[in-house]
Amino acid sequence: MNDPLNGGALAEILGSTPDDPALYELALTHGSTGRADYQRLEFLGDRVLGLVIASELYTRFPSATEGEMSSRLHVLASGATCAAIAQRLNLTALIRFGAQARNDGGRYSDNIAADAIEALIGALYLDKGIDTARAFVIAHWGAMIDGQAAAPKHPKAALQEWALARRRRPPEYEIVAREGPDHAPRFRVAVSIGKLARAEAEGASKQAAEKAAAALLLAELEGQEK
Repeated sequence: MNDPLNGGALAEILGSTPDDPALYELALTHGSTGRADYQRLEFLGDRVLGLVIASELYTRFPSATEGEMSSRLHVLASGATCAAIAQRLNLTALIRFGAQARNDGGRYSDNIAADAIEALIGALYLDKGIDTARAFVIAHWGAMIDGQAAAPKHPKAALQEWALARRRRPPEYEIVAREGPDHAPRFRVAVSIGKLARAEAEGASKQAAEKAAAALLLAELEGQEK
């Protein structure tokens, strides 16, 4: 099993020191260890995440219909979005795996990354309450929430439209790194719009990494316009 939880790295991700470290150890323990794992906290964190995003959508978009808010919530709380944020925070580096899952490249799994950040939100909610959990979600999802003013689109298409609408160069994608074993590869892709902005993200495939990178760059650019 992995080394004990890195409290300093965790505090940096959370923005504060945990009051109950055991909750976060549980949130970052994979089932392959044979010990109590993050599944129950993931269940809780998924509901907390959905509640916070739904509340923000209701407040920020007063003219949006129920259907529009549901579509936006689906995108913002999706596994792909959760995984992209978890990878940006390098959260998977803190997950404790059993030997087999670790050797199989578990830390490169988008599904595990998404589960872990939901479990982390669940732990944060139990440890410090809904206000702190809400602040964490807004800190990492807020720009994407603001960027959902229009109907959700595939991030690559939305980024392309953003660039064209502002007479910028079209987005360019490049593979920065490929890691992991052949049966569980991990790709890191960079996307840039000329010299204006650049973002990187990881994925289990080139396409997944491009999608995640586009989502991150679009959120950054739209956040700067607010």
